[in-house]
Amino acid sequence: MARSIVVKGVESPERLLDETALFLHHVVTDLPAEKQPMLERLHSSDEDLMNQTVLLVDDDARNIFALSSVLERRGMNVLTATTGREAISILEQSQNEVSLVLMDIMMPEMDGYETINVIRKNPAFRRLPILALTAKAMKGDREKCLEAGASDCLAKPVNTEQLLSALRMWLHR
Repeated sequence: MARSIVVKGVESPERLLDETALFLHHVVTDLPAEKQPMLERLHSSDEDLMNQTVLLVDDDARNIFALSSVLERRGMNVLTATTGREAISILEQSQNEVSLVLMDIMMPEMDGYETINVIRKNPAFRRLPILALTAKAMKGDREKCLEAGASDCLAKPVNTEQLLSALRMWLHR
């Protein structure tokens, strides 16, 4: 359980509190009064997301539509790919433009694991945050995603607040 809460790169007590509360399923109103405004400020700020470019890789048009809508409402630029090969091509064409990748794991032809592996072989993308999205969410999937080179792993169906929290954390540098 500890591996799923350890947040690498937390640069503020607000982010640490947010991740811990989210992991423990705490309701914000149940937290001490002095901590509540801290989380409200964090959640109301899309500053870290504005004008960031995300590459969304998923073979299901419904997922692309739903996730793109959420991200674009937060001021993010969304590039989409429906295959692993297309994702690699987009990354190579816009190397410095993409800030983060949301990668579906279960795709035909070239799955997310293989795609992440190919992306990580390019030195330019070694530090690029890649969040794996897995529908299976079975025991060991998280570890398998991290071993493939993903920075983090989220289960489908994606919880919007959890996704936004993860994006804020990985883009806050």
